[in-house]
Amino acid sequence: MPLGITSPAFSHNGAIPVKHTCESDDVSPALQWSGAPSGARSFALIVDDPDAPDPDAPKRVYVHWVVYDMTPNCTGLPEGVKFTEQPNGGRQGKNDGGNVGYMGPCPPIGRHRYFFKLYALDTMLGELGAATKAEVEAAMRGHILEQAELVGTYQGAHGPAKRR
Repeated sequence: MPLGITSPAFSHNGAIPVKHTCESDDVSPALQWSGAPSGARSFALIVDDPDAPDPDAPKRVYVHWVVYDMTPNCTGLPEGVKFTEQPNGGRQGKNDGGNVGYMGPCPPIGRHRYFFKLYALDTMLGELGAATKAEVEAAMRGHILEQAELVGTYQGAHGPAKRR
């Protein structure tokens, strides 16, 4: 069975509930995965939005969450992982808001896509500190056994809300 990732909060290509965005509680959605390949020594998760700032004229990929070095026997993440936690023994990196941990969707215009990318790795990446997506991707290079993807969408009701 290939590696797969799902969420009880939304279906693939479905709408992400407002609870997981800047317009409400801004908590990470629960995620579940299965089909870890043999030889997996850790998991990494990167959540990003390739539609920033406007889906009709994207200019950059905006990073919402980086988690790496999760144990190979874990099968998901609970809802509401706090920035101070080490989910499944893992480490949280820096999002493009400049903070460690999850930062939910907060699109300024239009319906954006959010890619939850799970990587099964043949190694632990080790202490990278509050690593950025680019730093984690560089460390993963040559170590990805398999990857899976879940896409959620979100369109804000009134433009970006203020983050807490």
